[in-house]
This record gives sequence, C-alpha cells and structure tokens, in this order.
Amino acid sequence: MQIIPIKDLRDTNKISDLCNKSNEPIFITKNGYGDMVVMSIKTYEEKLERIEMYEAILNGLTNVEEGKTRDGVSALKELKAKYDL
Repeated sequence: MQIIPIKDLRDTNKISDLCNKSNEPIFITKNGYGDMVVMSIKTYEEKLERIEMYEAILNGLTNVEEGKTRDGVSALKELKAKYDL
C-alpha cells in the first residue's frame, strides 16, 4: 500500500507511473489524513469486476435462502424445449 501527500499530485507523470506499476490504489493524504484514492484504469476495472462477481455470488446465495431455485434436470429440459435442442 502506498500513501503519498496531496502535494505530490503536482507531478502527474510520477503518479501515473506509480499507479500503473503497483496495480494497487494509491492513498492520498491531506494534512495527514486520508483524502483520496488514485488508481490506474486497469486496477479500477479489475476491482470493479471482482465487486460484480461478489454481488452475483451474494445474489445467488440469497436466491437459495429464499427458495428461488430449481433442480438442474427440469431446468435443462425446459431450456431444450424452449430452444428446440
């Protein structure tokens, strides 16, 4: 984890290099306290994909808890009938 003071944001090339090399967010402090987080687009997209995956897993677990499931055999039969497979 990298933490830098806000005054270092003046050197945008350095910040860009740090973001792209670390593949982790960089925490920016202002007056010694956390203020912002900066990261590369690649890192952002990877983290967003992970969040979406976790949300899908949680949604699936919620469906199981609520009884919103079906057995695989009947679901496959329905799909085969629907798409003439």
